[in-house]
Amino acid sequence: MSKQASTSRLTVRDIQALRDRGEPIAVLTAYDYVTAALLDRSGVELILVGDSLGNVILGYDTTIPVTLDDMIRHTAAVNRATERAMVVCDLPFGVATDPESALKAAIEVFQKTGAQGVKLEGGTHMAPVVERLTSQGIAVMGHIGLVPQSVHRLGGYYRHGKDLVSAEALIKDALALQEAGAFSIVLELIVPEIAEKITRALKIPTIGIGSGAGCSGQVLVVNDLIGLNIKPAPSFAAPKADVATVIRQAVESYVNEVKHPHDHNPPQSR
Repeated sequence: MSKQASTSRLTVRDIQALRDRGEPIAVLTAYDYVTAALLDRSGVELILVGDSLGNVILGYDTTIPVTLDDMIRHTAAVNRATERAMVVCDLPFGVATDPESALKAAIEVFQKTGAQGVKLEGGTHMAPVVERLTSQGIAVMGHIGLVPQSVHRLGGYYRHGKDLVSAEALIKDALALQEAGAFSIVLELIVPEIAEKITRALKIPTIGIGSGAGCSGQVLVVNDLIGLNIKPAPSFAAPKADVATVIRQAVESYVNEVKHPHDHNPPQSR
């Protein structure tokens, strides 16, 4: 699928087909029109408009301050920019506390953005929410392991599945989300051996982030991929470019030209 020239929008069936034939699924985040258009034209199969925009775009320390209006605004821009990649929108902190509130939020996302799916953080306890949304025709991506919206309850950012109890709970979470109708599950910062075990236990795709190569696909925050950060990228993200330096050098050159215009004017020919 990723090698086809067609620009038809990918669906949950296409994502599942990639998993079924063993072709890794390429996923990235995007939060704006231009970036999303570039990702779409570069072969990314699924674009996640993550509430990580709170960290990389809005400057928050956590994802918790991100609102539904924030997500709708950015997801609409991403969806307008894309023709082929499936677009999934994070439901932010506090809007999916029960099945009905989650359904109301998801309907608003679908109607105002054109997105093709939503993502929910949480395991077994979120299964009733997933079931409610999918019963109304909404495609849902799950998310277990490190769930940033629960950072205060978890006590920070760390790898999950290190002990038997934690590993078994993660497997139970994944199976519950699959049973509830999720079309895929993000596995974030899970011990690679456990992430691979979860992947083998499921019939739906897993999308790993910092969880090893044994998942059905991989996702990264696009800023981490291209080196567009002020702070260092996570240890599991190996930047493929250094866009921050390119921008800084271009701006420094511009500032120098503005401050010293006569130093940059070419001599006039006689």
